[in-house]
Amino acid sequence: MALKAHLQSLSTRHQELESLLSTEMKHPQPDDTRVIELKRLKLRIKDQIERLRQGELATE
Repeated sequence: MALKAHLQSLSTRHQELESLLSTEMKHPQPDDTRVIELKRLKLRIKDQIERLRQGELATE
């Protein structure tokens, strides 16, 4: 059950980052450094989610 909670937490964080990225991109002059950092964080979390899901499938 802890794994599912962790996956949900990561998924929520991923959505939060997507929202922040979307907000930043709506600015007339988005901060490129911030955009890159948000994208990196999103990708890192997405990779974590995928690794955990693959591990979960392997243990079933």
